Amino acid sequence: MSRLIEQIKQKDACAFTHGGKFHADDVFSSALLLYINPEISITRGNSVPDDFTGIVFDIGRGEFDHHQKDSRIRGNGVPYAAFGLLWESVGADILGEELAVKFDESFVQPLDNNDNTGEKNELATLIGNFNPSWDYEGGSDEAFFQAVSVAGMILENKFERYRGNERADKRVEEVLAKHDPESRILVLPEFIPCQKALSETDIAFVIFPSNRGGFCIQPQKREYSMNYKCSFPAEWLGLEGEELVNATGIPGAIFCHKGGFIMTVKEQDEAVKACEKALSLHKDSSVIVWYGSIKEILQPWHVTVRLTSCL
Repeated sequence: MSRLIEQIKQKDACAFTHGGKFHADDVFSSALLLYINPEISITRGNSVPDDFTGIVFDIGRGEFDHHQKDSRIRGNGVPYAAFGLLWESVGADILGEELAVKFDESFVQPLDNNDNTGEKNELATLIGNFNPSWDYEGGSDEAFFQAVSVAGMILENKFERYRGNERADKRVEEVLAKHDPESRILVLPEFIPCQKALSETDIAFVIFPSNRGGFCIQPQKREYSMNYKCSFPAEWLGLEGEELVNATGIPGAIFCHKGGFIMTVKEQDEAVKACEKALSLHKDSSVIVWYGSIKEILQPWHVTVRLTSCL
């Protein structure tokens, strides 16, 4: 357990941050402290009291402030803000070292970068909108803690999502250990988030029980690709009921989304047949990869073609 975690968890723990207009940085920093200890007292003000001995963040030019000239910058060039500095000290205790790094990269760093550079961030804008209007005559503390409450719910959900994804990855590993490596169709015993885990495999379709009854089929993409490894035939897209049955020849066919990202059937064996038909009907397709401007794309020597196939 880190020194900071121990300090936050103390019975009479207290923290201090700046008053006035608030931002996602000080709001999420406060939410993080409250996640660790819901009883911690957080005070806002224009200057840190001389006799204050608690945790000081986003003010005071101390360990968890970032307004000084020599404030820290990550190795990838993203500067730390108070949220990132606090997360660096407590993240591993909350999510474990590996997940803490991933959480920093995907969630904390964009907020830190927004606070330091003003780069647009939708979540930061949402939090900032909790500030009172310019002509409001009261203080901003009530609005601040409303924003902190919302940020706290976001953090809790994010943490559980990361833990859930870790559990899913382990479950997928267990399923793959029993899977025929030659088969491009993976049947899951229940829905498990697995698209990222399967992106580097040759598995083209995943089948799992639907919570509405029947079975769902999801085509899979390769990592960093917009294309499915194998798509449903275009003639199936947007159909349902009898129309889909006639198009597929599968009696239990229920629905195929017009976007091609999901199909449902009544029975598991029918789901497998649908995948096998899609695989047998799939043809090579060309994908234009564009590296230039609109003007340059008209020049054939600036275009490369990559062939993709699920056969």
